Amino acid sequence: MTGKTFAFFPEAAFGPALNSVGIAQAVEARGHRAVFLSDPGFVPVYEGYGFEAHPVALSEPMEPEAMARFWEDFINGHIPNFRKPPIEQIDTYVKDCWSAIVDSAKWAQKDLPAVLARIRPDVIAVDNVILFPAIKQFGVPWVRVISCSENEIEDEAIPPHLSGMPETDHAGHAAFRARFNEVIDPIHADFNAFLAECGEEPYPLGQFCEASPFLNLLLYPEAVKFARKVPLTPPRYEYLEGCVRKEAAYELPDFAANADGPLLYVSFGSLGAGDTDLLKRIIAALGRSRYRALVNVGDYMDAYAEVPPNVHLAAWFPQPSVIPQVDCVIHHGGNNSFTECLYFGKPAIVMPYVWDGHDNAMRIEETGHGLRSPRYDWSEEELFARIERCLTDAEMQARLAATSARMQAARGPEKAARLLEGLVT
Repeated sequence: MTGKTFAFFPEAAFGPALNSVGIAQAVEARGHRAVFLSDPGFVPVYEGYGFEAHPVALSEPMEPEAMARFWEDFINGHIPNFRKPPIEQIDTYVKDCWSAIVDSAKWAQKDLPAVLARIRPDVIAVDNVILFPAIKQFGVPWVRVISCSENEIEDEAIPPHLSGMPETDHAGHAAFRARFNEVIDPIHADFNAFLAECGEEPYPLGQFCEASPFLNLLLYPEAVKFARKVPLTPPRYEYLEGCVRKEAAYELPDFAANADGPLLYVSFGSLGAGDTDLLKRIIAALGRSRYRALVNVGDYMDAYAEVPPNVHLAAWFPQPSVIPQVDCVIHHGGNNSFTECLYFGKPAIVMPYVWDGHDNAMRIEETGHGLRSPRYDWSEEELFARIERCLTDAEMQARLAATSARMQAARGPEKAARLLEGLVT
């Protein structure tokens, strides 16, 4: 088969971006060309992995540094709202986020036709929560990638996206959906007006994207997926069991204390790293423990003057090379951390703050692959008790081992590459 061009357009966040990198690596290994359509601030990320990247404006023009920090500043401005339960975040973080996402789709429509005409892709894979009409209308197969929680594709029998609710709380599901639709209505009406301008039919209230008629790839592992009223079945829907990218090897640092203690990895992602008060509290607690810890502090290294001898800080870690070496992970429920812990069979304590982190935290506990923890309302004793349970719970460890074996055998990136290739053969 002659090499084809596969374009990837992930959301401007490291979770979707790095999952798409994993698929793109597998696409190139099959002899094809993989290129990225990118928020200008993320172009260096893809280029750093050796890919060609084409900027697409998703907001008004601004300096490159400001562009790169847009979502980081957005998240930091909402830190007080992280203490609220998901249904109370609808009026604050969720509303503001959807407003920004709709604006990004409008801006993208200005650039996408020309960028696509220049690249001439044979297939376009989009990992985003909103429709880009230019991609749907370009005339080649387009694929929707769902790297966030599986409930991004709604079903009346499962918890609504972003709610963080248990499967059985059907009254809670209804209340969350009603509140979401009430708050989001004017933003949704604005989006439907934009769709009409682009010659597209309006979406039902609450919906901002649609399933692709060609192929939809879900990164959610089978072991944690929901029991839907309407199952998502092949060939239109395919579960990938994660898409873990290839990273350079990571050599563990030497620790000046607790050299033989269990090793933890703590990361709230590049955006959550701005919650420095929380990370300082965790670091201080771990400094009084028997553990060792690697802690991702993002761009905020200067905020940490004193670091315990059993803790090592870094601005970034190659997670797929780090997680296999640790005993337990504390993270925010982002899709990368969530699937990578399952892929490598590592228990996790999830302290969510926004978006699908709430859903993933609930799901990891409901399915017995880890524990959910309040982000702020915990004591040192409670934190240590959760860590010890993750380290010693034989049933949890066995379940993680089985899930890991299944995910690794599935070879998600390679499966995705084959499925994408099948759209042009």
